Amino acid sequence: MPNPTTSLELAQQLQAAFGELVSLLPSFRDEVSVQVQSADRIQEVCRYAKQALGFDLLLDLSSVDQYGDDPRFLVVYELYGLAHGCHLRIRTSVSEEKSELPTVSTVWRTANWHEREVYDMMGIRFGGHPDLRRILMWDGYPYFPLRKDFPLAGKPSEMPDVAFTRLAPLEGGPFVTSPGAKDTIAREPRSRTPDA
Repeated sequence: MPNPTTSLELAQQLQAAFGELVSLLPSFRDEVSVQVQSADRIQEVCRYAKQALGFDLLLDLSSVDQYGDDPRFLVVYELYGLAHGCHLRIRTSVSEEKSELPTVSTVWRTANWHEREVYDMMGIRFGGHPDLRRILMWDGYPYFPLRKDFPLAGKPSEMPDVAFTRLAPLEGGPFVTSPGAKDTIAREPRSRTPDA
C-alpha cells in the first residue's frame, strides 16, 4: 500500500478506484468527505477503504433526516486510520421508500451497535446485519424518535405493561428554552404550556 500523508490523497485514491460511484465533496475545515452515489455499494466502498487505504477504525456511523428532500436519509461513516492518522467521512443517501442499505458490520465489527441505533432511531434497515433489533427503545415500539416528523412531545404508547401510556418524555409541547431566565435550570428545554 502506498503511504499517502493526507486524507485528501486517500479520498482521491478511493475516487480513482471507484470512478463515478464516489464523488469528492468540498472540504470544510480540512475535513475530507466523499459521497457514494449508490447506497447498494456502500459495503464494497467501505471494505476497500479499510483493506486498501488503511481506515481500520470506524469511529461513528450516524444518520441525518433530510425531511422534505428525496432521498430523505443521509448515512454518514466516520473513518480513521491508526497507522497513517487520517480521517475520512463517507456519506451515502437512501430513500424513505427503500430505507435499506448493506451492513458494514462485516467490515468493522463496531458497526453492529451503530447500525442498530440508526435502525432504532430512524428506521433505516441494514441488510445482512447479524442482529438488527432495537437497541434503545423497547421491542414493538412503532415509531422512530429521531425522524423530524416525530413530535417533540412524544407519542402515546399502546403498551400499558411494557412502557409509558402517556406522552413521553414530558406531556405537552413544544419543547422550548427560556432565554434570559434566572438560572440554568429555568433555561433548560422543557415542555411548556402557554401559561407556564
